[in-house]
Order: sequence, then C-alpha cells, then structure tokens
Amino acid sequence: MYPNLYYAFNDLFHIDWKPLRFINSFGFFVALAFILAAVTLASELKRKGKEGLLQPTEINVVVGKPASLTELLLNFILGFLLGYKILALFIMDSSVTNDPQAFIFSTIGSWPAGIVLGLLFAGLKWYDKNKQKLPKPEKRVVRIWPQDRVGEMTILALVFGLLGAKLFDIFENWSDFLKRPSDYIFSAEGLTFYGGLICAAIAIWVYAKKHKIGFWHLNDACAPGLMLAYSVGRIGCQVAGDGDWGIVNSKVKPFSWLPNWMWSYTYPHNVAKQGELIPGCAETFCLTKHGEAVPGCADRFCFELTQPVYPTPLYETLVCLVLFFVLWYFRKKLKIPGTLFALYLMLNGVERFFIEKIRVNTRINIFPGFQPTQAEVISTLLFLAGLIIWVVLKQKSKAAKKID
Repeated sequence: MYPNLYYAFNDLFHIDWKPLRFINSFGFFVALAFILAAVTLASELKRKGKEGLLQPTEINVVVGKPASLTELLLNFILGFLLGYKILALFIMDSSVTNDPQAFIFSTIGSWPAGIVLGLLFAGLKWYDKNKQKLPKPEKRVVRIWPQDRVGEMTILALVFGLLGAKLFDIFENWSDFLKRPSDYIFSAEGLTFYGGLICAAIAIWVYAKKHKIGFWHLNDACAPGLMLAYSVGRIGCQVAGDGDWGIVNSKVKPFSWLPNWMWSYTYPHNVAKQGELIPGCAETFCLTKHGEAVPGCADRFCFELTQPVYPTPLYETLVCLVLFFVLWYFRKKLKIPGTLFALYLMLNGVERFFIEKIRVNTRINIFPGFQPTQAEVISTLLFLAGLIIWVVLKQKSKAAKKID
C-alpha cells in the first residue's frame, strides 16, 4: 500500500522527495478522476455542438474596466487560504505538519505565507485587469458554448460531490456520528460515492437549467466520464487502503496464475488504521533512504489486516473501465437523447449491487429479515430509474415518429 505519493515514488522510482508525503494517494486519484471526467465531458459537449444538438448562449459583458475592490478581495482571500494551509505544509516544522489531513482540518497555519500569497493573488488580478483596461469600458456580446462551461461544472461537481459524499456517510453511520460528531465533520475520511453522485447531479441540473443547456444531452455527455471517474477513483481506494475493501476471503484461489493480491489481500500500511501493527514497520517503512524517520508514520501507516479480504476496489476499477468503453462505444449509436444516461444508470446500479455482496458495508435495519446496505438500496433505485427513463424515452420517440 502507498498511503501517499512519497511512498509510491520512493518504492517504484527510488525518489526521496519529502513534499510528496503531503499528497495522499486517494486524493491524487480522486483529483485525476475529476480531470478525466471533465476532459471526456468537454469532448462530448463539443461533438454535440458540432452536430447541432447543443447551442451557445449569449451574454453581455463589460470589458476594459479596472479590477473592482470585490475582485481584489476575493483573490486575496483565495491566496491567503492557499498560503495559510497549503504553502504552510512545505515551510512549517514537520512536527506540526506530519499528519497533512489533521493539519488541513485544524486552525493551525502560516500567517506570513497566507498574507504574502494573498497579496500576490490580488496583485496578479490587478495587473491582469489593468493590462486590458480601456479609456472607456465597452459592452460586448459573448457567445458561450456548453463545453466552455465545463470548468464551472467541474468545480460545482467537486464541491457538492464532496459535500454529498460526507453527508451520506454521516447518515449511513448515524448512531456512531451522534457519539463523536467532530470525528466525522472534521475528517477527510468517510466519503460515500452515491451521496456525492446525487448531490453533484442536482447542482449540475440547476446550473444547466439556468444556462439553457439541453438536459438529456448533458446527461448523455456526462455518462462515459462518470463511469471512467469512478473506475479511476477506486484505484485510489485500492492503493491507499481506505477501508473500502471486501469481506474476509479464505477461499482457495481459483487460478494458480492469479496473483494473491488480486484474490485476497491484507492491505499492509492501510490508511484506515485497520488490523494489527506490522512488526518492524517503523524501522523499515518509516525511514527515508537517508535513514531519517518519517514523523508520525508508524502511528498512521503501520497497520495490516489480520485476515485477507476481497480487494473489491480493484474489481470495481476493472469492471467500470470495461463499462466505460461500453458507454463510449454506444455514445454515437444511441440516437434518442437520454438513453445513454439511462444505460449508465442501469450498468452502474448492477455493478454496485453485485459488488456489495462481497464488500464490507454498514447495513440498514428496514425490517426483520431485510437488512440491505445503503449502496444496495440506492443502486437498485438507480437501476430502476435508468430502466424507466429508457422505456419512457423510447416510447416518446416512437410516438413522435408516428405523429411526423
């Protein structure tokens, strides 16, 4: 397991670059997932625009104005936050920053770094606006295509996706949350995929309606990227060992050529701190190649499961990658708007429903004898929703052809 990129680069490439320990493996792959989703979404929206399926909107903008006090203040705040927290990771004493997640969610930071970076951001904004300043500001009409808004949609998906993932995790573990709420609210751990998907979808739907982007065409454009993002995100779960693994697997390996870690795995050095301490971990895993101890490593990354489990994140990565190519293949063949998204919902629902059978998860007590997981309930609803959307859109298309 590689809890952060420092251990990955140190083991794979023998690179001993300490700043890499601030980049968690799970967070890295989540960021990569968002980037890939944004790229595929932009590509699909551009294709649909060329085919005449989507149209641009026009907005009036004023060009040539100097930077306003609000713009300068917002840029200063953004720069200050980045300096106070992110830049501080690299310049403050390691005894304070040895646990990056705890540091980010604490009130500790570097005031000088925050002020300097805040002034830099505000200064750059002033300089950029000043370069474009005109003797007399002008009003101009600008045409914006849907693919030009992918950046804004990605930010919305990121913010509301993380918020929804955290809220659904709290709901899923409500009794434990009531006992120690701060551990859930101020922790970077504990994220539920479906919570993120639902909340992000609502935010994007509102945004699309406001900017007159075709609802079903947008959904179809999102579908392949969503599946690809899920596949890549699960790589982070597997690499970091975040607790999102399967049930104990003591069965005999079905194929001799199959590596043990693909069939049953103990997730050594997992970030979930599950299992028992690994003997000698501090003397080997927690030292740089120069023999320096990595602060806090043994307390966070020296655990290993006592019994091997199914590596379900790996299975989901492989299956969802295949499903991405399935959606990518059908994206031009399904002509009825919305049917590709319906197919995505059904494929996603089926995949998650069956992986839950061998995956560790909290069960819901609906009534005696029926205790599904939250993911099983939502995946079933998503499959049914996809099926209903598919049937309804198909029937509407047939009815429209008869009228024509």
